[in-house]
Amino acid sequence: MNTLSAKTRFVTKEEADKQWVVVDATDQPIGRLASKVAKILRGKYKPCFTPNQDCGDNVIIVNASKITFSGKKWTDKQYLTFSGYPGGQHKATPAEMAKRPHGYERMVRHAVKGMLTKGHLGSILLNNLYIYEGAEHKQEAQSPKAIDINTLK
Repeated sequence: MNTLSAKTRFVTKEEADKQWVVVDATDQPIGRLASKVAKILRGKYKPCFTPNQDCGDNVIIVNASKITFSGKKWTDKQYLTFSGYPGGQHKATPAEMAKRPHGYERMVRHAVKGMLTKGHLGSILLNNLYIYEGAEHKQEAQSPKAIDINTLK
């Protein structure tokens, strides 16, 4: 028996140290913000990362109405939705989405969802994301810590 062999330790849901973090989206490009938030939700910045478990943090995004797009994406990019009926495909640009209620929230959630794993785990992780268009949020009781998203890689 080789005593130097290491046993791989997987973190269970009960052992995961889940934190609450606040991310300010002011003047952040939506894609870069979404990729870093997806890593935080997944738990990839933690040393106890387990690929098949929800060991990431709960993320609160504030000031979602101040996100930016690079280039001409405000008018050229299109978000597609489909109702399931014939002729039920609808298109909207980010400028049109911003005018709708909860438009910025939907844009940020769509970007983060695209960067998470597909399947059941991705939908579970997306439930740990809270997006607010203003500076105030309702999760003060969890005493979240504010992090600077620009310091993460």
